[in-house]
Amino acid sequence: MRTSLPRRANWVIAATYIVALLFTIWPLPNWAEPFRPAWVVLVTIYWCLFLPHRVGLLVSFVVGVLVDTLSGGLLGEHALALILVAWVTLKLHLQVRVYPWWQQALVVLSLMALYTFVLFWVDGMLGYTQGAMTRWMPLLVTTVLWPWVVQLLNLLQQRYQVS
Repeated sequence: MRTSLPRRANWVIAATYIVALLFTIWPLPNWAEPFRPAWVVLVTIYWCLFLPHRVGLLVSFVVGVLVDTLSGGLLGEHALALILVAWVTLKLHLQVRVYPWWQQALVVLSLMALYTFVLFWVDGMLGYTQGAMTRWMPLLVTTVLWPWVVQLLNLLQQRYQVS
């Protein structure tokens, strides 16, 4: 039974990333597109906070390349941004995970600002432009969703004994 727990943990983590990737590419109406949360970033922050020994920079890089591939963007753009977010999260995980939910949301806001800025910077160097609402609205929506994502992933972690 002990040998099945690590496998189960890997499958649960992989399943959460697959769902996040599906939500990332799920088609939305034109009016809702600027409000699309950064699901992959939320999942990465959660796993780096609560299971830093399982999800780290390598997982973040691979998932970032998958996001780049699925979104049709510059290869490595999301990977770079996600690695930076994961690195900061891993450095601060012992402090942040004991914060109350509203302080964690402020940390997620800061991490999302870093993620958004890196994407903004890379796009700017390439000459791509987007409106401010399209660029910054996901930052706010993702931050607002943080408490619910934590509750859902905590339930999954407890239900499937992911550790």
